Formats: sequence, structure tokens, C-alpha cells
Amino acid sequence: MINVVVMSMEYGLHEMIVSNHDGSYTVFLNARDSNERRIQSYHHAIRHLERDDFEKDSVQQIESEAHM
Repeated sequence: MINVVVMSMEYGLHEMIVSNHDGSYTVFLNARDSNERRIQSYHHAIRHLERDDFEKDSVQQIESEAHM
């Protein structure tokens, strides 16, 4: 299960994913972004979940692979 929360976050931070204790995830999207940007950010977050990026150690490697 994936929960989505739209909230004001720092400028330049588009999304954040949190693993919940019940095995679900919450994707936080920045309310300050445009609707189009939030959709892009949501898809970016989903790709991380599909690739099991929570099991990896290197944030730089994760982001590098996500932008290929």
C-alpha cells in the first residue's frame, strides 16, 4: 500500500518516501511544486519503490541509477 501526502516542504525538495511499520510506504509531495512537477515526483518515488531502493546502501548510486 502506498499513501500519498501533499504538504509544504523545503524549496528544492520534491518528494520524500517513508517506510511505515506495517510494510506500507508514504510518499510526501511538495505542495509548493506545480501539479505537473508533483506528478513527476510521484512517478520518481514509485520507480524507487519498484527497484527496491530501500534495500540499497548508497544514496548517490540510487539517484544515479534512477536518472538513467
